[in-house]
Amino acid sequence: VQLQASGGGLVQAGGSLRVSCTASGRNFRNYAMGWFRQAPGKEREFVAAINWSGIITYYADSVKGRFTISRDNAKSTVFLQMNSLKPEDTAVYYCAASYTVLPAPRVGDEYDIWGRGTQVTVSS
Repeated sequence: VQLQASGGGLVQAGGSLRVSCTASGRNFRNYAMGWFRQAPGKEREFVAAINWSGIITYYADSVKGRFTISRDNAKSTVFLQMNSLKPEDTAVYYCAASYTVLPAPRVGDEYDIWGRGTQVTVSS
């Protein structure tokens, strides 16, 4: 499986953006998927995760209530809908795939495959 993120861009504070991550290869539905982000000078942090069926989701406290993760297994794609964006959401957003027994891991080390990232910039 290879992952390609897209949909990043520049948006004003309070605005919305949806980033997508499409997987190539087989067995996308066997993977839990996650979104992480890394701002300049900061460590990578967990944003959201979703299990293979889409029933179980987890969010970082900083994005809970504003971001929504979802997936379309038929299209091998996971989405991150971001609303009420804040300047502190500015970062490179990475999608990742996990082939573990955990339903929706929140730790980067639990993920096996990473995409190249897409830049999200929120202006104040």
